[in-house]
Amino acid sequence: MKQICVIGVGYVGLVTAACFSDLGNRVIALDVNEERVAGLKQGKMPIYEPGLKELVLRNMEAGRLQFTTSYEEAMPGSDFVFICVGTPMGMDGKADLQYVHAAATSIAKAMQEPTIVINKSTVPVGTGDYVSAVIHEEQDEDVDFAVVSCPEFLREGSAIGDFMHPHRTVLGSANRDAADKVAQLHLPLRAPIVITDIRTAEMIKYASNAFLATKISFINEIANICEPLGADVTEVAAGMGYDERIGHHFLYAGLGYGGSCFPKDVEALAYMAEEMNQPHKILDAVMHVNASRMDRAVDRLKEHFGDELRGKTIGLLGLTFKPNTDDMRYAPSIGIAHELDKLGATVKGFDPVGMDVAAPLMPMVKMVDSAYEVATDCDAVVLCTEWNEFRNLDVTKMRDLMKSAVLFDGRNVFDPQMMRDAGYVYFGVGRGYDPVI
Repeated sequence: MKQICVIGVGYVGLVTAACFSDLGNRVIALDVNEERVAGLKQGKMPIYEPGLKELVLRNMEAGRLQFTTSYEEAMPGSDFVFICVGTPMGMDGKADLQYVHAAATSIAKAMQEPTIVINKSTVPVGTGDYVSAVIHEEQDEDVDFAVVSCPEFLREGSAIGDFMHPHRTVLGSANRDAADKVAQLHLPLRAPIVITDIRTAEMIKYASNAFLATKISFINEIANICEPLGADVTEVAAGMGYDERIGHHFLYAGLGYGGSCFPKDVEALAYMAEEMNQPHKILDAVMHVNASRMDRAVDRLKEHFGDELRGKTIGLLGLTFKPNTDDMRYAPSIGIAHELDKLGATVKGFDPVGMDVAAPLMPMVKMVDSAYEVATDCDAVVLCTEWNEFRNLDVTKMRDLMKSAVLFDGRNVFDPQMMRDAGYVYFGVGRGYDPVI
């Protein structure tokens, strides 16, 4: 059994702490947010992630997982210290490292014995060296330590499965012995382990996310071309995906990517390229295509209603950026809601888990209790998030509740022919046909 300190109990930190404790380690999770830590001690989760609450409670009960706000309590005896704090994007796209700096400073002050410090937050290339320098500068007395980069590849909504069954573990360090020890910690996960230098490990994370974001923007651009040509992008993507060099993953046309990773990481990588005077035309194109996605929904509604949305009631099905999370960061629904409000429409919304988080971000949206209540007396509905429960809606019941049966399917959840047969004016994404009016 190893003792592990995890700093930060957000999406990455809390999943990391819970999973490592479930593997039999003693984990002390630390956060400077006293309210968040107090809630966790009472079993209240600060985020929604399927299976996470059960995992946390089980390991707390077993005595393997505890929470604190004190570095003096968390650091002594810890073989590994994971930095899992936020790295928000600044106005210019540069990652904000204030929380990383604060964590490194506190680690330096509390360190009493040789320690391996592991950067798990997504950080710009060179941050490992930066953390090492901060710790050296802030130590009251010299204590041996090593810094290892171990970037996370967790998807919100399936983070526990991603942690326990990773495609690979990436480690980078100037100290091979420290990297080997972190590799040993990950051996129970039975996944390939890549060990490299620290800057390369940091770049692997950014390059991976930028490539996946590129696939999403690529298929969305193909969707734009499919519409006037009469082709169906869902079938195009399916046909492409059988080629193993391409694959099916992330070839789903829709309202674009959002969340805490792709928008921030692509822009941060472009910022790093700019700093090094390197061109980044593909990254710019990826961001440009993604930024235009929410316009597709509003444009389709404007076209249908003759450019006049004032006085119309529009419902939003799903608000979070993806299913199985309450995360609203860069969710397309936010931009759609604000644009509809600006055009004079009344907006209603429903999300299975995200409404409490969404409400302050879109105060113009009337939050209701079900998909059917969204549909009631609506002139049109926009499906923004592909929650599974929306796939099984009674579309006839929903149609009868609506003032006019207009649906923009922003995630291509429904079968176009089925919806037309049900009496809808149906707009999908990249599904080239003339809607029946």
